[in-house]
Amino acid sequence: MFNKRILSQALAATLAFSSLFAMAQTPEQRGLEISKQAKAKDMGWTDNTADMLMVLKNAQGQQSTREIKIKSLEVQNDGDKSLTIFNKPRDVKGTAFLSFSHPVGADDQWLYLPALKRVKRISSRNKSGPFMGSEFAFEDLSSFEVEKFTYKYLGEENVHGELSHKIEQYPVDENSGYTKRIVWVDKSELRIQKIDFYDRKDSLLKTLTFQDYKLYLGKHWRPARQVMVNHQNGKSTELSWNNYEFKTGLKDADFNRNSLKRAR
Repeated sequence: MFNKRILSQALAATLAFSSLFAMAQTPEQRGLEISKQAKAKDMGWTDNTADMLMVLKNAQGQQSTREIKIKSLEVQNDGDKSLTIFNKPRDVKGTAFLSFSHPVGADDQWLYLPALKRVKRISSRNKSGPFMGSEFAFEDLSSFEVEKFTYKYLGEENVHGELSHKIEQYPVDENSGYTKRIVWVDKSELRIQKIDFYDRKDSLLKTLTFQDYKLYLGKHWRPARQVMVNHQNGKSTELSWNNYEFKTGLKDADFNRNSLKRAR
């Protein structure tokens, strides 16, 4: 009984201290702290591959589908690397996109277009442009790095049945197509549930929702479905993820711009 009482008192004191600490933080400090925690919680996945089905839908509801292979590499002391390879349909087969994310400074991105038989570097000034006709911009394909934004904590809201932190993020890069993003991160597992994107006129442009999370390696949560809706043009892009594999042995050499033409 005595030990239980001490344990209960210690737990109550810890929770009280945590609450006082959170109250003592400014909204900017609170937003930054939660974002750091979310980033740290997902570290250690090393590398992964996955299959993705991309469905593009126009304002009239007409659809087109693309089958894609994704390879990603976790990089210590830098942003992640990713390779996106289009397998179907025939008109985009062989197209490959390589992205090197960086916490500070512009990301490095290249696109190989088989019809032109050349590798095109994506200028940092064009990062807000659409990726392969989708509602995702090139900058949306970079890994989340804490240093890319400044933050402001807005409070808590329920999203997808999850009580979530609501955080405003302001891009540091002057070439960003957004004035801000509002991100909802659930309190239970620090998973992103939703992102609102605001354009350069500070109007709501797009909303990205994350659905059907699954747990891998007992630690890493990944959504099975993402939906990006453009509120200004009525279009949407849905991503469905399958066949996730982690720690497959991918190396730096597998993410080489000179090998984009041979990417499989």
